[in-house]
Amino acid sequence: MMYPFMTLDDGAEIVHSETLSDGQVKVYIEKPDEKDCFHHATCYLPSYRSEDIYDFSEKEMDRYRDVVESTAHLILEQRDAPFCSAFAGMRKGREKREKTGENGRKNGFDILEQK
Repeated sequence: MMYPFMTLDDGAEIVHSETLSDGQVKVYIEKPDEKDCFHHATCYLPSYRSEDIYDFSEKEMDRYRDVVESTAHLILEQRDAPFCSAFAGMRKGREKREKTGENGRKNGFDILEQK
């Protein structure tokens, strides 16, 4: 089963699996496209191995890798209890932003929604 994690300002969705039998977590990125329907890529944590990259440019993939790498700790924390951990992670993030005055901007993306 895949669980929603984050929607980025360019429309890309990031979802993740529970822990797989080999101990990894599958992270799937897809972005709607009028011509091709969806562009997509798969990454596995904690190895950061990427595969099945369809129609993303190198520049887009670099940005998505940065987002996945900077949030991997949250994905790994949520992998086996995605709903409980997600709320705790969002609360911690909100508290940190309130203390530091951060505006939710990370790696060139405005984080619209963390699910």
